[in-house]
Amino acid sequence: MKSRKIIAGVDEVGRGSLIGSVYSAAVILPDHGSSLRLKDSKKLTGKSRIELANSIIKESICISIGIATKDEIDSINIHHATLLSMRRAVYNLNIRPNLVLVDGLYEPKIEIDCESIVKGDNKVEQISAASIIAKVARDSEMVFLHDKFKMYNFKKNNGYGTRQHLEVIESLGKTIYHRESFIKQI
Repeated sequence: MKSRKIIAGVDEVGRGSLIGSVYSAAVILPDHGSSLRLKDSKKLTGKSRIELANSIIKESICISIGIATKDEIDSINIHHATLLSMRRAVYNLNIRPNLVLVDGLYEPKIEIDCESIVKGDNKVEQISAASIIAKVARDSEMVFLHDKFKMYNFKKNNGYGTRQHLEVIESLGKTIYHRESFIKQI
């Protein structure tokens, strides 16, 4: 008897942000796939992302989040922190996959077969689902930070280095949530 292949899709959000954690999600969809129209989270409105995330949660076999904090980003760099968040997402799954499909060029160091797929969030529904879950989770962190520091307008810029965000940093300074290693480069 042949065992079934359990595939997890993994994607990250927040690599280029000046603030907060980097988030990764791992998603295992049913064998028959999803009835949802999944695509890269960046191509969706905030409202449709939240609606799709709720549907993904209902339809999925298993979902998890992995986070690397801003202190870890500053300590080991964004590349290694991203791979760490991906590793955490995979190992936080309650079901162990046989194969992990990761968006991008690089794979986390895990003891599971892994394959990286460039633009995987547009090609593989498990990765698209992970992209949406990770984005909604990280956006909630940005809403929390926006409520604490409205002048930085994190709801709009998600912590990325927009002109307005950089001007506020220049005039008011950084918060304790800003990534030191990123701010030093500005």
